[in-house]
Amino acid sequence: MVPVRTLIFITLMALTAGADARRPHGPRAQAGQFDYYAVALSWSPAYCASHRDAAECQRRLGFVLHGVWPQYANGYPESCGTERLPGDVRVKYGTLFPAPGLIDHEWSKHGTCSGLDPASYFALVASLKGKVAIPGAFDHPTAPVRTTNRDFAQAFQAANPGLAPDAVLPFCGGGGRFLREIHVCYDKRGGSLSCSASEIKRSSNSCRKDSFMLQNVR
Repeated sequence: MVPVRTLIFITLMALTAGADARRPHGPRAQAGQFDYYAVALSWSPAYCASHRDAAECQRRLGFVLHGVWPQYANGYPESCGTERLPGDVRVKYGTLFPAPGLIDHEWSKHGTCSGLDPASYFALVASLKGKVAIPGAFDHPTAPVRTTNRDFAQAFQAANPGLAPDAVLPFCGGGGRFLREIHVCYDKRGGSLSCSASEIKRSSNSCRKDSFMLQNVR
């Protein structure tokens, strides 16, 4: 019998693969050769609405780290090397992620393309994640929150002074009705940066209705 913890991780990886499959890939995949970083923060209640037994869903989480991804202006590199993640790095930074084992997947698929060693990459991951201030209205709401794309962007601008225009993009599921994830874009030195035109278009197509909903934390 497969352990429950393993099944949870397999399910999460399947969802991750499905989301990434909709993203256009760039023409090359060389470590350190990319344009900017996207900090992907998943909205945990959206995942937990259909996976209530997952370990993540017993902790009443809001935004959780999916990953910090090197991006091209159009597409992204992936799996740029075969270096294994050292055990001490896994122990030190594994709690940044909501599920056991996700740190290994993120290093293999995305971190190897950063051009950084594992310890430096995950130190950067922790730093960029820590820079994102969540607006109060979206921080562990006890009731569903409905918002427009414009109001959502303005709330993040207000909570993060100095944020570049279009630096925070929502991505929706359920036919554009429910928030699934946000991407927050930074340059290679950690400065706020407008996301690429292709990502802005993907966001607009994803959250294509007049408004979308953040499901409440349960």
